[in-house]
Amino acid sequence: MRVQINPERCQGHGRCYDIAPGLFGEDAEGYGTVLGDGAVPPDERRTARLAVSNCPESAITLAEEA
Repeated sequence: MRVQINPERCQGHGRCYDIAPGLFGEDAEGYGTVLGDGAVPPDERRTARLAVSNCPESAITLAEEA
């Protein structure tokens, strides 16, 4: 599973990095960024889904890996 943030949709509310600081960070302007390559460790999957569901702009997506 991998997370992505659509920078065109992100408005910088910061919920992603508040909910899942191991997966998301913020840039210099406060917009969400994906840490590393976006791979979600098995123990962070629930948290990743919570971040997705709490993004007001639906800017975060999850992709299942084959």
